[in-house]
Amino acid sequence: MKIDQSKCVGCGNCMPVCSMGVISVVNGRSQVNEEECVECNTCYRTLRNEGYNPTLVRTVRWLLKQFHLAYDPDPDVCPTGALTPPKLEWPRSIRSDFSDPSVVHSTTGVTGRGTEEIKSNDVTGRLQPGMIGLVAELGRPGIGARFRELEKVSMALAAAGVIFEPNNPVTYLMADTSTGKIRDDVLDEKVLSAIIECRIEESSLTPALEALRRVAGEIDTVISAGVSARCNPDGSVPYKETVKQCGFTLSLNTKTNLGLGRPRFEERQQREREPVLEEVRP
Repeated sequence: MKIDQSKCVGCGNCMPVCSMGVISVVNGRSQVNEEECVECNTCYRTLRNEGYNPTLVRTVRWLLKQFHLAYDPDPDVCPTGALTPPKLEWPRSIRSDFSDPSVVHSTTGVTGRGTEEIKSNDVTGRLQPGMIGLVAELGRPGIGARFRELEKVSMALAAAGVIFEPNNPVTYLMADTSTGKIRDDVLDEKVLSAIIECRIEESSLTPALEALRRVAGEIDTVISAGVSARCNPDGSVPYKETVKQCGFTLSLNTKTNLGLGRPRFEERQQREREPVLEEVRP
């Protein structure tokens, strides 16, 4: 984000709405730490542009100050429209792709972080019986995550034998999905958060979780892990005991899909090919 210094009057309204806390007022003007800015555009989308003349606003504020008074605009406005989203070039443009929920990812066509995640498995059918879906989300407002940190996690997971979800924006940025290596030209870019998605056989879940635990101590951001699978025929969760044995606590914030989504074409075809046993009476 850019702040037009010729328009800014230093009201500071953009500071509390910044998702990363990287806007400050210096010498009467708001400034953005562009190295830490993730181009989420929250300040621009949140604050209304009143369109006042900057010279007029500064003059009024100066006059009021002489009488020990102050002009405080409504907290949800930028009185002069000083916030100016820049034209982003590659690779900085991926900051906006991952951080601005109104942006559609060019790789997946999904807004937000570019993925619908494995929680939509009841519709997509990504996870077959015996497979575990694993997600690792890095970053949160106020801290964010660089792709250099995402690479550490993806390479640790790759070494544990996971298969990365192809329809995921982080996977698209990998130079080698067999190793989890991410392209060098994006490693220093920072985003609000990003999700690594993969799947692994149920029998290999333990080394993947151990890899996540190990690499969590090597990165300088927040990491959240999630697991998903099709329920067993009796309704039980196949990964429950493995997760506990690896020292993780399952969150109560769980989701069980009832399978009410449309059946996948491939699965429907498979069912149609299955032989039908008919009872023949003599």
